[in-house]
Amino acid sequence: MSDFECELPQHRATSSEVREILEGYRIVAVVGLSTKPERPSYHVAEYLKNAGFTIIPVHPAADEILGEKCWPKLTDIPAELGVEIVDVFRRPDMVMPHVEEAISIGAKAIWFQEGIINNEAAARAKEAGLRVVQNLCMLKEHRAL
Repeated sequence: MSDFECELPQHRATSSEVREILEGYRIVAVVGLSTKPERPSYHVAEYLKNAGFTIIPVHPAADEILGEKCWPKLTDIPAELGVEIVDVFRRPDMVMPHVEEAISIGAKAIWFQEGIINNEAAARAKEAGLRVVQNLCMLKEHRAL
């Protein structure tokens, strides 16, 4: 078990912040989106796409997922696509580079999916002005609205 697995989120998004993110932003880069339909990342991204979000897959070894062009990393996504939310499906110890990339591309929010907590990365994102959600599922939160 890693140090991150026992961690509790120090930066918790309020229900109103979650609502504002889900209602205010529509363009989602999904980091760690799997090519396998049985994986949670695929299911969540498919749901979001069907709910009217624009999905931008980020996967270093895929060309296309869910009918959308894949990009190897966030910084490869053309600026004109206007990423607003970076939804992260990576282990907690792997999220900091994605936070740095999210900051560099001008994302508005970073969302660590359910089970992903990294307080250092969350603090870095908040300091840079991003809205931060940790340990929540975008699909579940959107359905709850």
